[in-house]
Amino acid sequence: MSMSIATLSVPQLRQRLHLLLLLGASLALSVVLIVFRVFLVHKITFVFLLWNLFLALIPFGLSTMLGLSAGRLKARVLLPVGAVWLLFFPNAPYILTDLFHLEPRAGVPYWYDLALILSCAWNGLMLGYASLTDMQQLVTRRLGWAAGWGFATLALLLSSFGVYLGRYLRFNSWDVVTNPVSLLYDIISRLLHPASHRGTWGVTLLYGVFLLLGYATVRLLGRLDATPEEA
Repeated sequence: MSMSIATLSVPQLRQRLHLLLLLGASLALSVVLIVFRVFLVHKITFVFLLWNLFLALIPFGLSTMLGLSAGRLKARVLLPVGAVWLLFFPNAPYILTDLFHLEPRAGVPYWYDLALILSCAWNGLMLGYASLTDMQQLVTRRLGWAAGWGFATLALLLSSFGVYLGRYLRFNSWDVVTNPVSLLYDIISRLLHPASHRGTWGVTLLYGVFLLLGYATVRLLGRLDATPEEA
């Protein structure tokens, strides 16, 4: 059965609202930490994290729209919106790699910058997991449990590959439109010559497994207090 605003139960709507409130509060903390740092040292060192958080919000917004839309609408837009979702999904776990920017800096305690980056990384990860949960549920309702987890696993592996492309080759989601030739060349090169790009597959597999284990843990934790009907 399709899930829509009209068919969502009151507990499901309440859970959705609670999730939005928690994510909103967590995002607000990250924004406050970034803005306060700017006022403290008059430097925009970590302002770029605001843009990264915005990019991480895009797949969450798309999956929320699909999860709350009517069944007829989802049937018409699921594939194109799903493709756009997959294109932007790596932006969520990508923020984890912003820990690379952590180093002692004058004027700000080291622990403050650590908390700032960790809060942004946490938000990126939680936005990604929440978004993937919505998409997995859509697949599961149509194709079954195995297909749902197969989709989630593939999405996380592809997102890890996307993280590599973004962090090490400096591509972003927009390059699919603005720089498709270079992007396609680098992807095909790594597919045809994997032995020459061991770092690519090391990052893809290691981060993919890490993200999958984390996602499975979060999903399991969410079911511990669920009733048999909810589980």
